[in-house]
Amino acid sequence: MIRVLFVCLGNICRSPMAEAVFRHKVGKAGLSEAIEADSAGTGDWHIGQRPHRATLEILRQQGIGSEGLTARQVTAEELAEFDYIVALDGKNLRDLKKLAGDRPTGRLTLLLDFLPEAGADDVPDPYYTGNFAEVYDLINRGCDRLLAEIRERENL
Repeated sequence: MIRVLFVCLGNICRSPMAEAVFRHKVGKAGLSEAIEADSAGTGDWHIGQRPHRATLEILRQQGIGSEGLTARQVTAEELAEFDYIVALDGKNLRDLKKLAGDRPTGRLTLLLDFLPEAGADDVPDPYYTGNFAEVYDLINRGCDRLLAEIRERENL
């Protein structure tokens, strides 16, 4: 099983959206038995909460399920359990590297590394900007490319 972890700050906007979108794409590709998705935050403010209402609404509008999405905080120990650890912005990527320290990890990357034409490194945090549609678009396109990369690298 190939394991993918999406990480943002609070795990209520971007990373659960990415988890749901990616899981949906994996299912449509018939790869649910080969690829698993999860999400977490580097912060602990929202542990146990459902995603932001606007995240849930945009997922509903797109016909993407949000079952099982609950905010949690990433731990150093689990970073070796995932094959791909995908941060939604540079600050969270730096925090993940710091958290990992000398421990082994899966491949640490930014989601927008897969979408260079976006002209940015970070998926903006809609908790502060309110632009959930822009965030969904970036995540949707980035997840397409991430899945294509995984399929190629893992021969799926």
